Amino acid sequence: MEKKEYAKLHETLYQETLPNGLQVTLLPKNDFHKIYGLFTTNYGSIDNEFVPLGANEFVHVPDGVAHFLEHKMFEKETVDVFQIFGKQGASANAFTSFTRTSYLFSSTNHVNENLQTLLDFVQQPYFTEATVTKEKGIIAQEIQMYQDDPNWRLFFGILGNLYPQHPLSIDIAGTVESINQITAQDLYTCYHTFYHPSNMNLFVVGDISPMQIMELISNNQASKSFAPYQEIRRRFSGDTRKIRTKSQISMEINRPKTLVGIKGADTLPERGIDLLRYQIAANLLFQMLFGNTSRNYLRLYDQGLLDDSFGYEFNLDREFHFADFGGDTSDPDRLAGELIDILLSAEKSSEITERNLELLKKKMIGKHLQALNSLEYIANQFSQMQFGSVTLFDRMEIIENIQLSDCLSVAKQLIHSEAISRFTLLPNIKE
Repeated sequence: MEKKEYAKLHETLYQETLPNGLQVTLLPKNDFHKIYGLFTTNYGSIDNEFVPLGANEFVHVPDGVAHFLEHKMFEKETVDVFQIFGKQGASANAFTSFTRTSYLFSSTNHVNENLQTLLDFVQQPYFTEATVTKEKGIIAQEIQMYQDDPNWRLFFGILGNLYPQHPLSIDIAGTVESINQITAQDLYTCYHTFYHPSNMNLFVVGDISPMQIMELISNNQASKSFAPYQEIRRRFSGDTRKIRTKSQISMEINRPKTLVGIKGADTLPERGIDLLRYQIAANLLFQMLFGNTSRNYLRLYDQGLLDDSFGYEFNLDREFHFADFGGDTSDPDRLAGELIDILLSAEKSSEITERNLELLKKKMIGKHLQALNSLEYIANQFSQMQFGSVTLFDRMEIIENIQLSDCLSVAKQLIHSEAISRFTLLPNIKE
């Protein structure tokens, strides 16, 4: 078991890759009473075209299988997994993203039992056509609920513009039509391909003894047999370079909403530390341009073009990266035009200064240190990060070393007129 110390943060990580390929990371936090365990597979909603385990040819499964599979993992032949966790004093949950599916528990006691339960239920699938059919109605209601959420529609509207031929533009849960095509065999095919231990990681943080917990995990995994490792081959069909520059829809809302999006190019740094540096520099760049203390934000606020709903984010993951900016507005065309003008002139912006950067770096470090008091935040960040051996605890040092030139380099690489799109939600016209 490898031990990695972070003296400045007073943190020590314990890591080991088990013989079956499972990556285990443990973080003792003995001043906490709670324990949080997160079991994650590198498999999400965009992974719908792949070569199944033991096969040679690509298959395409219906949209929404990853999310559907997450739902069905909690239901076994004779027991409900939530009830087991409840009897052991733990709360449990799961979530699916574009690229990950995670299962978790949180408790203050019965750590061994809850950890065994987490490992066992995720590694013991049970699906039948009858249970799959029953679940379709439940998930269809969830999909329809999100279709009534204006902010959800706004987000997937801009993704549809930026990635019109990519599964990223499809709701994580799929569509009512696609989930009705899902079979138990589809679930088993995806499960055996993507839930192999070599494609998964386990993170446990809290009041734990690393040696004892690692022994428990090792013994649990050694008692199970898995198919031989096979490198997963994924494919994303369609021309992912083209974007739609503008589109809009109407729905039952009181005020228009708009988002401006930027689609990142395929070329990104290869080293993990350089990739994390790129991500941090991009976030600092957009904070300088659009943060609520920037002159850009205050000017647009004073003009009534944006309000407190305005926000921006930068997403970087395997297969994609993009940024989006916007919110509620009385004049969506004008706001979108202003945002695009600010972005395209970013390299010459008076907001991009050493003083602003240093202030925002201090703010970012403060938020980062505050977030490290949350076991959930630590576990989720570790399980989601795509930066090789670089970890969450390296983040503060990288922030400190970011230079203005890093932010300007991101602006030059990322922001191009042909990579920018806008999506607008308009209120239905009432006759």
